[in-house]
Amino acid sequence: MQEGTTARRILVTGVGGAPGLDLAMELLKLGHEVIGTDSNPLAPGLLIPGITARTVARADSPNYARDLRQLCADLGVEGLVSTVEHELPLLIDMREELTGLGVSTLLPPPAAAKASIDKAVFDQVVRRHRIPTPATFLPDEIGQVPDDCRLVVKPRRGQGSKDLYFCSTKTQARILCELVTDPIVQERVEGQEFSADCLVDRQGRASVVLRKRLMVHGGMSMVAATFHDDEATARVKDVLAAVGAVGPADVQGFITQDGSDRVVMTEINLRFAAGFLLSEAAGADMVRQTVNALFHRDVDHDRLEYEPDVCLTKYVAVLSTEARNVPERV
Repeated sequence: MQEGTTARRILVTGVGGAPGLDLAMELLKLGHEVIGTDSNPLAPGLLIPGITARTVARADSPNYARDLRQLCADLGVEGLVSTVEHELPLLIDMREELTGLGVSTLLPPPAAAKASIDKAVFDQVVRRHRIPTPATFLPDEIGQVPDDCRLVVKPRRGQGSKDLYFCSTKTQARILCELVTDPIVQERVEGQEFSADCLVDRQGRASVVLRKRLMVHGGMSMVAATFHDDEATARVKDVLAAVGAVGPADVQGFITQDGSDRVVMTEINLRFAAGFLLSEAAGADMVRQTVNALFHRDVDHDRLEYEPDVCLTKYVAVLSTEARNVPERV
């Protein structure tokens, strides 16, 4: 624990995914007490040594709010960080209740959460602010797609590149829209894909760390490298401001070689990204400054500067090989 920093009891949701698991481990290293939750009893983050692990109802369950409320009251939770976007509307609705329980939150406004969850809404927001983004169509608008346009079909509320398909004709897109739940169709952008680890403080000031996505598996950067690019940084900050982001965010886009717009923005996730440890390794004090913002302390944006050309490689590791009771179904 850094001198002058108070150890806190912090709840991290979604420790079954890489962002939640890595965040929980970093908070433990900083000396905080971490309560990790997930709706899946087999979630790997529930096995982190030193964590207080709890299973809660899914965000789409009527029991979610009850479980979270009881957990915060029973364990004396002081701060909550969600790494599951679909929880955000529920947490926003519970914000006053959580405050009454002594739980600090760092949540975006409802409109920002909606733009983070719904890619069609994100498209509307960034277009309204004249931020370059791929052409986007709903299934009943496929007839408007240019004939020579390469396309991507994906869930408008999906995550992690699940059910994402590439195609090259409107006929193919129509067929894929029958296979994908609640789909959107987008122009396929070519170029260097990148993510930006961001932190927006309560006053709206943002810091941005750019990462090239060099190898992506299941929507997660397995190999990435930091870089500097003034135009990309400016575009990311434009997106954060347009959406009204608060707290940690992951903004994604492409640096293209052709076309009138060099930097094209594709989506925002209002949570820690799976590759945020690269930003930390490059010198950005992302986790500690997020904790500062969470507990209404000033964010030191000077400590969110970073070095370029730092590379991260992720891999699958074994967390446990122990005998334990495993449910037949999850």
